[in-house]
Amino acid sequence: MNANAPVVLISGCSTGIGRALAIEFAARNWRVFATARKPAAVNDLKALNVETAALDVTDEKSITACVDSIMAKAGRIDVLINNAGLLLIGPLIELEVSELRRQFETNVIGQAALIRAVAPHMIMRHSGKIVNISSVSGVLPTPFAGAYCSTKAAFTAFSETLRMELAPFGITVVIVHPGGIKSNLSENADKNLDRFKKSPYGPIQSYIVERANASQEDATPAEDFAKKLVDQLVKKKTPVFIGLGKDSTLLPFIARFPRVLIDALLGKKFGLDRLRTGRN
Repeated sequence: MNANAPVVLISGCSTGIGRALAIEFAARNWRVFATARKPAAVNDLKALNVETAALDVTDEKSITACVDSIMAKAGRIDVLINNAGLLLIGPLIELEVSELRRQFETNVIGQAALIRAVAPHMIMRHSGKIVNISSVSGVLPTPFAGAYCSTKAAFTAFSETLRMELAPFGITVVIVHPGGIKSNLSENADKNLDRFKKSPYGPIQSYIVERANASQEDATPAEDFAKKLVDQLVKKKTPVFIGLGKDSTLLPFIARFPRVLIDALLGKKFGLDRLRTGRN
């Protein structure tokens, strides 16, 4: 291991974007620390010269242990990539409060806690990049993904403020808005959706399932996304906002439409007009 190699810490590396980023950085001779809640999920990455660690962003003890371990081994963290995330699907009024708390704890609070653990080390060196993986879903909220969209909107706003507050210390904050990227995120969200059959949304339950899998239709391969993103991140002057992947420009464009038109378009796409008219 080259002691002078830049160091990157990536959360949520068991599948999808996080895993692809770990592989891409390693291929460019970075010192990579790939993390996951279950270390077994990333053990195979060791064969690619990737170091692994356990990290649950909803557990402050886990965060402290992970960051302390990396600092002891590498002495610094040049880039932090906040990628861990959870996709909760369902009509907002049908979601349990405990589910909403878990969604926000994972997608917002947990990311903030990890940043809080890493930022002091970057401030001491007056150098570093914090890369926050948000989503176009935070720009254009859609039916049946309101919880997820809300966390991504919140994380984007959090990141915008963080960028201004950390700039005086030489730290760059980058916001990434992926579009549809191939991953297991939707697969994990497409579970226990039958429970909504007995809700007022029962007649259009199939549309709820469709929303759970929408991002995976012709999705951009995670490897392609990772290569393009790392191309940007290794630049000395990294863009503070990066949109990549399927529909990463289309959805923000639609978000500028008049609100009444957006409501009509999304209401039709996700079957809400069928409830209004009594069709099924």
